Amino acid sequence: MLIDLQLHSTYSDGYLSPTELVKFIKSKGIKVASLTDHNTVAGLHEFRHACRANDIKSIIGLELYVRFGHTKFNLLWYNFDDDNPELHNMLRKSQIRRRRSVRKILNKLEKLGFVIDEKILDKYTHYVPINKIVDEFSADKENMKRMKKELGVGNIREEDIIAKYFQNSEIGSISPSYIDFKKIIELKKKIGGQLVLCHPGKYSGIKKEVIERLKEKGLDGIELLSPHHSYRAVCFFQQLARDLNLIETGGSDFHCYREHGHIIQHALQYYKIKKELLWGVDKIIENNNKK
Repeated sequence: MLIDLQLHSTYSDGYLSPTELVKFIKSKGIKVASLTDHNTVAGLHEFRHACRANDIKSIIGLELYVRFGHTKFNLLWYNFDDDNPELHNMLRKSQIRRRRSVRKILNKLEKLGFVIDEKILDKYTHYVPINKIVDEFSADKENMKRMKKELGVGNIREEDIIAKYFQNSEIGSISPSYIDFKKIIELKKKIGGQLVLCHPGKYSGIKKEVIERLKEKGLDGIELLSPHHSYRAVCFFQQLARDLNLIETGGSDFHCYREHGHIIQHALQYYKIKKELLWGVDKIIENNNKK
């Protein structure tokens, strides 16, 4: 059975609405899915409704930016009470911090002479997605002309723009708005669910010793199957998950598909996640909130 426990919609940095997303994954044969938007649960109601209409089992989900001591990482949370006021308050505070961070950088870019739509942030009432801010920033012809000159390239990648203008010590860096792991553990005691380390092999990865400590504090699982992981990383984290008795999950980290000129349009063309490959994942699938 095919599953996908990491998906993103227009409520964070995805490009499909929850309803469009469900129709898309249904066409790919997905039977169990979780919407894990960044720092918001706003899209879950629509996602659940669309899943019921398309005979897909939905898992309540969320992706958070987390801090544990000096270590920063992403965390997936499943099967929690998404109506809990304390959860909404925590998420809202993180959204406000991120919005403030983005606004500061946009103001600085405007002072540097770039064209900035003063209402750009009004379009994002929950999580502010940097990829969509970059899309709008780049849509202005004068901005694009200047960036090409300053970067010295003809075809600019999103990563280049972010590094130069949104993660630059002279201009400022957008804060992911990290939440302390200890606060999440305390809230988990009240609203339940499972906490899963999100694509731990991405970028420089996260040390084994830190994962062991997270397990001691209340971590439930590791996202094992991810397009961000090499085969070697999968083998390493699988052994670690078995050693620590951690649930194994998998997700495509789907945000969008690219149509024009792309032979490979999205990860689900080549990346299939079979439930049977993941030890303990039934604890998440079967322990689903019945909303």
